[in-house]
Amino acid sequence: MGRVVSKQWRAQRKRDYYYRKAKEEQYRSRASYKLLQLNERFGMIHPGDTVVDLGASPGGWSQVAVELVGEGSRVFALDMDRFAPIDGVTFIRGDIRDADVVAGLLELIPEGADVVISDMAPNISGNYSYDHARSIELCEHALRFASTVLKPNGNFVAKMFFGDLSKDYVASVKRLFYSVNVHHPRASRKTSSEVYVIGLGSRKPRSNPRTS
Repeated sequence: MGRVVSKQWRAQRKRDYYYRKAKEEQYRSRASYKLLQLNERFGMIHPGDTVVDLGASPGGWSQVAVELVGEGSRVFALDMDRFAPIDGVTFIRGDIRDADVVAGLLELIPEGADVVISDMAPNISGNYSYDHARSIELCEHALRFASTVLKPNGNFVAKMFFGDLSKDYVASVKRLFYSVNVHHPRASRKTSSEVYVIGLGSRKPRSNPRTS
């Protein structure tokens, strides 16, 4: 049964428009188009911005971020997994829940970041309630990280599996940003429960990673 499912999944992926488009345009992931579409709609990333990409592997969002910020700007990719090099991207291997990792990043960008983006998702267990709760937990870590590193008026994007905990999470984002939107980009599969929470214009000064 597992082999049949695997073959069916591979066949469906090969027929997927964004998967084929990513191969043709040399993006590492079909998720690249999600960020492109989100940025086209909400304008989170601008030329000259410093961007931090959480859960960056395999690098599809980092590729897009480099294109959007332009030459000479800085993109930092964080992940616990390995990450093949990308021109213009500084990779830091570590866990955003680790205060030492956050402090190390801040040493590289003491002035802070303009944008934090997160396409992090939990390993799927098949139990939606559990997967949703794990997704919200990752979103909370991303938001806490953003509150630490974002400059005033910085922007934030995080992937969330929609469910009964979503309302409270969106409310917490609204407390930190002037404008908040929840969006399902075209590149997300229609059957997917994933949505993206976009926070524009951070309200508060950056917090101290050693005390937050």
